[in-house]
Amino acid sequence: MTEAAVLPVPAKGLRSHALGMVSSTVIGMSSTAPAYSIAATLGFVVLAGTGFKAAAFILFAFIPVLFVALAFRELNAAEPDCGTNFTWATRAFGSRAGWLTGWVVTVAQLLVMSSQSALTGKYTLLLFGLSDLADNRAVTTAIGCGWLLLLCWLCYRGIEVSARTQWILLGIELTVLVIFSIVALTRVYEGSAGPQASVPQWSWLWPSDVGFGTAVSAVLLAVFIYWGWESSLSVNEESADPRHAPGRAAVLSTVLLVLNYLLVTVAALAFAGVGEEGIGLGNEANAEDVLAGLGGAVFGTSGFGKMMGVLLIISVLTSGAATSQATIMPAARTTLSMASHGALPKVFARVHPKYQTPSVSTWAFGLVSLGLYVLLAALSKNILSDSVDAVGLTIAIEYTMTALACAWVFRRTLLTSVRNFFLRGLLPFLGGVFFLAVLVFAVIEYAKPDAGETTLFGIGGVAVIGVVSILVGIPLMFAVQRACRDFFAGRRLRRGSVARHGEVIESA
Repeated sequence: MTEAAVLPVPAKGLRSHALGMVSSTVIGMSSTAPAYSIAATLGFVVLAGTGFKAAAFILFAFIPVLFVALAFRELNAAEPDCGTNFTWATRAFGSRAGWLTGWVVTVAQLLVMSSQSALTGKYTLLLFGLSDLADNRAVTTAIGCGWLLLLCWLCYRGIEVSARTQWILLGIELTVLVIFSIVALTRVYEGSAGPQASVPQWSWLWPSDVGFGTAVSAVLLAVFIYWGWESSLSVNEESADPRHAPGRAAVLSTVLLVLNYLLVTVAALAFAGVGEEGIGLGNEANAEDVLAGLGGAVFGTSGFGKMMGVLLIISVLTSGAATSQATIMPAARTTLSMASHGALPKVFARVHPKYQTPSVSTWAFGLVSLGLYVLLAALSKNILSDSVDAVGLTIAIEYTMTALACAWVFRRTLLTSVRNFFLRGLLPFLGGVFFLAVLVFAVIEYAKPDAGETTLFGIGGVAVIGVVSILVGIPLMFAVQRACRDFFAGRRLRRGSVARHGEVIESA
């Protein structure tokens, strides 16, 4: 075939050499909301029927996530573009597949912003002791909107300001989690935790004697608590070492996350047990936030206990705020990259001349997020909840496309070394297949009428919201295609295989 002419893509205008690997790692970890993710998920993993084996599924879910992280690292080393998934999927599977991947990633980020805005609104009120108002949807929505606009402004003001804020928020969050875990485990080994407590066992880390259905449900819950680490790659063009530091930061983020999650999980299981009464993690009343239920029991009601109870609230609040900020940054850069490559109107490629941040893309994403959050909150709390759960479907697609893209674009280099075979081929491929299976099981599970909070047309609301949100991208893509002919004709971002140093060696 005759190769299409490749149009040069101008520099995006982002601030180069602004971030080191540590800052990239902080951004990656912050995006996962460690405190809130484990607090809101652990109880449901236990309720799925895993009992003390919940720790095993937290650990097991890390393995395919690590395989996908390796795919991100390899692709970034070849082509460090802030569009990440969009750029690499286009290289592998063509312009339409790439554009839809960018759309799916954006949908995930929009939906999760609604969740985190609701979280920051609620916990801001809890921090000031206004628990009655925390259940008032109008008040929490207003405060959540205020947080969203503030965090958009911080992202707009510059990458250094954003990174420093992430350091502070993540530092508070992790410090409180470590103190909680140490105090809980100390009391368990001292024998002062109560009759419900159990000394940790190594067997908790192996998923034996668990039925297949229970295992599938537990994995569906556990894999998504890791989502967000890839944000460290979205700031690759602002890194001091664009090709290597962001990829290393992504892998390091997943390792630090699993260590953090295992520490908190084992501490919570050991202290609270898995009983269905009281503080037990098998008690459905505690499932939505296990840390809130355990705070008073672990720390007591003395002066120190009250202070730590407040710090637990602060840790969840900072978790939500940090995640929101770390979601705005990659979302704006995905849109910026798409516009720079001609996949969106040029206006989204504008960068502030002083702050060197995506100006239009940042505020466009923030305002659309705000409008979606207000709409979902106004419709009902149940629809908002199901919309958040639908993020899982988009995450599964994102990881599947990126992992398989890695194996495909590097296919001609896989047999050149053992390293390439495993790190560019086999492990990313296995990660992609795993998340493809997760996607299928998730759609089946979420389609059940009783799977979520709502039912639409006799189908679970989570599946309907997730599938419809994804499918909306198809007519939108064809509408955009009229104004972006060069991109969709393959003249702006050519499909092909990536060899050393990011050189495209084969056209479509």
